[in-house]
Amino acid sequence: MDFRQLELIDPILRALSAEGYTTPTPIQQQAIPVVLEGRDLLGCAQTGTGKTAAFAVPILQILYQQTQRKPGIKALILTPTRELAIQIDESFAAYGRHTGIKHAVIFGGVSQQQQTNALRRGVDVLVATPGRLLDLMNQGYVNLAQLEIFVLDEADRMLDMGFIHDVKRVIAKLPARRQTLFFSATMPPEIQKLSQMLLTNPVKVEVTPPSSTVDKIEQSLYHTNKADKQSLLIHLLKEKNIKTALVFTRTKHGADKVVRFLHRANITAAAIHGNKSQNARQGALNDFKNGRLKVLVATDIAARGIDIDELTHVFNYDLPNVPETYVHRIGRTGRAGNLGTAIAFCDVEERTELRDIEKLIAKRIPVIEDHPYPSVAAVAVAPPPPQRVMPRQHSRSMQRRRY
Repeated sequence: MDFRQLELIDPILRALSAEGYTTPTPIQQQAIPVVLEGRDLLGCAQTGTGKTAAFAVPILQILYQQTQRKPGIKALILTPTRELAIQIDESFAAYGRHTGIKHAVIFGGVSQQQQTNALRRGVDVLVATPGRLLDLMNQGYVNLAQLEIFVLDEADRMLDMGFIHDVKRVIAKLPARRQTLFFSATMPPEIQKLSQMLLTNPVKVEVTPPSSTVDKIEQSLYHTNKADKQSLLIHLLKEKNIKTALVFTRTKHGADKVVRFLHRANITAAAIHGNKSQNARQGALNDFKNGRLKVLVATDIAARGIDIDELTHVFNYDLPNVPETYVHRIGRTGRAGNLGTAIAFCDVEERTELRDIEKLIAKRIPVIEDHPYPSVAAVAVAPPPPQRVMPRQHSRSMQRRRY
């Protein structure tokens, strides 16, 4: 199947062709016709499946084909992170370059001046994070009275990041009559309840089982000591001649620490996390995309919006506490049909996390034993010889003498 079979209009087909897209992914094949029909959609898809185009393309077509489009925001895409919001807005720009559909993105952490100027000029499609959206709504810059399509993206991540109450406040301000598209990689109970509240007779699109890992990603596991993780990372980056790598740490401090020792090893790297300014985070991401950085070190919240088709390697420098997070992390590679490699480090204190991850993905991650920094705990130790049990009488006499 190619995109022409989905009955897309020529301006969008030309834009997709310019982006190098000819064959829709499974979620695009299933979702685009449903959205074009005006139906509500429940999409359960892991990251890297082409989800953004699955809603952006039909939204652009619906708005383009409207003969009389009243001024006002017609489509709202609510997403959890700044990085993801920016990338969704870039997708609307790419797919809609020949449509004349006006779009804008708003997010916190930066001055609102540029964003409010864009809103004053008029917007058809608005991409937003919850906090900044509510702030600008309260200031009177955002009016959703003309809204026709609402997209809630990464709903499970909204829950993880504590944004679910802000999401509900936004929903309360939406017009009752609208088309709703709901996307989530996983469906915990609270997200199921939210979807039932939002959607009316939805079509469910589930291209892969929840929390499954992408088949084309080659996974491997290195047991090592916590103190040796730095040396092992440098060894693998150099030995395997890796061109681009995304390294996940559990904490912001840990991300900065990894960047410092990579610099000492003459490896170009930068960190993105919540303590970095928006400009610093976006600058590091652009440098990584453009090949000026070999390694991007990130925490989970900052990395959720990273969408780089050519990313070859993902490192789990620290294993995540939540097993579903492992799936999201490794899904940063192996995108758009490309092959990918995911490498995990595990020290003795992370064995519980490893068991939970392998239980979730229903497979054992292949262990690489031949490397220069093996875990002391992973080395088989011969059992001690059996101790001779003293006769009961002798034992009692020993006890009497001891006391």
